[in-house]
Amino acid sequence: MPVTSVAGDDAAGVLVTPGFVDGHIHPDKTTWGSSWLSRRPAPRLSDLISHDLQAQLGYADGVEDQAYALMRNAVENGTMAMRAHVDVGTQIGLKNIHGVRAAAERLAPYLKVQIVAFPQFGMLSNPGTLELMEASLSEGADLVGGIDPQSLDGDLGGHLDAVFGLARKYGRHLDIHLHDTGQDALMQLREIARRTIAEGLQGLVTIGHAFALCEPSEPDLSMTLDAMADAGMWVATCALGADPVPALGLLENHGVRVALGSDAVRDSWSPFGTGSMVDRMHLLGYRTGALTDAELEHCLRIATVGGAELVGVPEVLGFSGAGSAHRVEFAAASAPELVVNRPAPLRVVRNGTPVTF
Repeated sequence: MPVTSVAGDDAAGVLVTPGFVDGHIHPDKTTWGSSWLSRRPAPRLSDLISHDLQAQLGYADGVEDQAYALMRNAVENGTMAMRAHVDVGTQIGLKNIHGVRAAAERLAPYLKVQIVAFPQFGMLSNPGTLELMEASLSEGADLVGGIDPQSLDGDLGGHLDAVFGLARKYGRHLDIHLHDTGQDALMQLREIARRTIAEGLQGLVTIGHAFALCEPSEPDLSMTLDAMADAGMWVATCALGADPVPALGLLENHGVRVALGSDAVRDSWSPFGTGSMVDRMHLLGYRTGALTDAELEHCLRIATVGGAELVGVPEVLGFSGAGSAHRVEFAAASAPELVVNRPAPLRVVRNGTPVTF
């Protein structure tokens, strides 16, 4: 499948690409289009989570409107689908799930949104959250999420029993954040791979961030990547500022598929981000040291086709060139130039019609 094409002579200099897919974003707590949020130092993950909750409880605008503002900006920048991780917990109930689902319905002609029920504040360690996770699957959530089973919940087996149990009961896919590093985190990845195969969920489990895979000196890295490939597991990376980024070629050589996401956008976790996957693929190239045309084009493929394979977006996967009914048009001479210059789209076309608001 082509990833780009050059439009005809009547539109010289126009590069046409498939739509972009954001494979990992948190639109429920963005302040996009709202007032500035000042942030405090947070040396530990637990500090970030605590600050995040305090910030969410203090937001003046509703979840729906803030999520809509960010998601609309993503659409205008060429995003045609996204996987949204939305917080669920006893502290906030299911209001974020309801808000993001309502925002997604307003954008339904232009944007496919998969919602992951995400236990940001802990699941087993936050009593009542598991029940809310289950309830969310009938109130707007599509996937079962998890987060740091060992370091946050303190119970690898119990956490995986819970999330795989929900996936089995409701026939859903899984998407688990794993921020941990080192040999213990690699062990967790291998256990998730083992359970994925045992549950018959090959190709349906994603690991967000997977920072442990970014440490090439770890002796168990190769065997872990092989186990993940055998289970058909995905990695969603976000090319964030100080966070490690995996070697794309290494993952590809082992057969581990990669998608790209925005992660936090203008929320308590980060003052940065735009929701534009054009910006994000540029950062992916920059953070991974992409220099050659092939390496830069690989970033474009991950931001479009890779994400579409993860989320399941036939209109992106069916891209056939300048005549495609679903396409994004740029003023660029080539894909590498597009990745480096990151221009705004000239047009985003859905069902043969330019997107307008």
